[in-house]
Amino acid sequence: MIKTLKKLFGGINLTWPKLIISAIVAGILTAVIAMIPELHYTSFNAITVTLEVWILFGIIIIMNSKSNIDSALKCFVFFLISQPLVYLIQVPFNTYGWGIFTYYRYWFIWTLLCLPMGYIGYYMKKGKWWGYLILLPMIVLTGYSYQTYFSDFLFNIPRYILICLFCACMMIMYPVMIFEDRNIKAVGAVIGGIAVITLTVIGLMNPPVYSTEILVNSEDHVFDDTYQVTLADETYGNVKIIYMDSVEDYFVHADFKKAGKTVLVLESPSGEKKEFDLSIEKDTYEITQK
Repeated sequence: MIKTLKKLFGGINLTWPKLIISAIVAGILTAVIAMIPELHYTSFNAITVTLEVWILFGIIIIMNSKSNIDSALKCFVFFLISQPLVYLIQVPFNTYGWGIFTYYRYWFIWTLLCLPMGYIGYYMKKGKWWGYLILLPMIVLTGYSYQTYFSDFLFNIPRYILICLFCACMMIMYPVMIFEDRNIKAVGAVIGGIAVITLTVIGLMNPPVYSTEILVNSEDHVFDDTYQVTLADETYGNVKIIYMDSVEDYFVHADFKKAGKTVLVLESPSGEKKEFDLSIEKDTYEITQK
């Protein structure tokens, strides 16, 4: 297993045809994942929105390049092909049509940054201690993804566990796989391990909460502060009726603690109850009256 991983980080004859084919495959797979609703709010969808998997691709390209220029150009071309392809494939199937390319701006910036990053990153192959300093920003970015997805995991257990494990492993294993010097391997792995533990503790001490207004006083659903509102399963969070001065009306405010399905119960002072099916995700919800 270790030998197979080591081959990824320097044992591949990465020709230009192989690079171009890999970029096309990566773009197609990412687009397909983005278009499958069942994969939204899962570890698989991470590749469509955040950097951690693409960082792995970039490091593999760097470690299998033949020079600084070769590394810079191959990283740049890989992203220049794969990222636009992700959005191009989605155009016929997305409600935004060609407007979906507005999301490409973010990835285009990273594509341009591939030139200096690929050039400088090649120096990791020298095997010197300062090579770890070049690698460190990539570990930091992966750590940022770990922190984000660990919070999502706590809200959506067991979803996001795969991407959390991926980020944690890469933070520890990158220096082990890239460098030959035992001291760099050991120190890098220890730093990565400490970072993972620290981010995990921070996540556990600050559990995620999704706060939003889920119901407004209207002709269909009349209520005010004399009404009572509850969740059938209170482990999903807390709900209360609030008055918003800005719109001069009453809302049901929710602080959700986890994803799932439950029932919202709205009770009038006379005891009349209305029940609503409530489906909760990490940043959205659906509510329908029974």
